[in-house]
Amino acid sequence: MSWTYKTHQIGDITQFPENTFGFVYIVTHNPSGKSYIGKKVLFHNKKKKLGKKELEKLSGIVGRRPAYKLEVKESDWFNYYGSQKDIKQLLLEGKKDEFERTILKMCPDKKTLTYFEVKYQMLYQVLEKPSEFFNDNILGKFYTRDLENIEFEDLVKERK
Repeated sequence: MSWTYKTHQIGDITQFPENTFGFVYIVTHNPSGKSYIGKKVLFHNKKKKLGKKELEKLSGIVGRRPAYKLEVKESDWFNYYGSQKDIKQLLLEGKKDEFERTILKMCPDKKTLTYFEVKYQMLYQVLEKPSEFFNDNILGKFYTRDLENIEFEDLVKERK
């Protein structure tokens, strides 16, 4: 199952614009109507220990020699549905075909990616609508449980 971006299906890394670091997405479980908004990077930097032959090639280096090299690997973005426990449970039950995955925004760097993840989570009011969203926190700082006794309609009226 591929991702949808605007009207296009994305099933291969080459279909992303060249400068894409990651994307903000919304995953919807169709039977329940609940969604999850998150972010996913396309590549990971992985430390790999240098072998004997590679270390020998560095013997002429003055100063401290590196013990590791960084390898860039493609992430599991294609098969990713989210890290939320309820979504993972539904996937374990074999309900992958009940989900719809949509890319909301492609981002060129980590900072922009985090900004747009939070922006979409706030715009969609994911913490204020626990019956509509799986999200139970934003940035590990704001939690649904902290907002249980707040009446949001009053806040909107105050602003007018």
